[in-house]
Amino acid sequence: MLGVSGASGAALALDCARALTRVGADVDLVVSPMAKRTLATEVGTGALADLCAMAARVHAQGDPGAEIASGSCPVAGMIVAPCSMRSLAAIAHGLDDGLLTRAAGVQLKERRPLILLAREAPLTLAHLDNMLAATRMGAVILPPVPAFYLRPQSLAEVTAQIAARAVDLLRLGPPLARAWSPANPPVNPCEGDTHD
Repeated sequence: MLGVSGASGAALALDCARALTRVGADVDLVVSPMAKRTLATEVGTGALADLCAMAARVHAQGDPGAEIASGSCPVAGMIVAPCSMRSLAAIAHGLDDGLLTRAAGVQLKERRPLILLAREAPLTLAHLDNMLAATRMGAVILPPVPAFYLRPQSLAEVTAQIAARAVDLLRLGPPLARAWSPANPPVNPCEGDTHD
């Protein structure tokens, strides 16, 4: 399942949908109203249609009766990409005030993976407290931090790698994300300081 909130980083939603389809997942999609605006602003006017085309089922944010609002809906877990601080706060405090946050809460109560690509900087104490609360309930906070060690050549490479890591956390198949490997032979610890 993929939830898309209105935080900046809308390209992450598209890359998560692509990665989910690569592993053969049927994507249940819910997009908040602000996410629609962010997709158009950051990616382009056709982004929402592209995203919906990758979904097996698209659910309205205002539909509390959607099947994904129930724990009996058999899903492997949920990614919220990007995850706004408002959505994070609602999830962390059980405020099931829309389908996105309700579906996320269902993952927690059913002990299924919930991956939150929390997108904000800098962070306030309220943000950190909400991250801690969500983590204590079982969510995984995955800030969309670039894998600089892979030396990405474009923003598209950065978002694709982050999305692959998020999907890998659902454990639906073999890892998609590029793994770190040392580019140089190991340094002999006797030949100099290897610490930061």
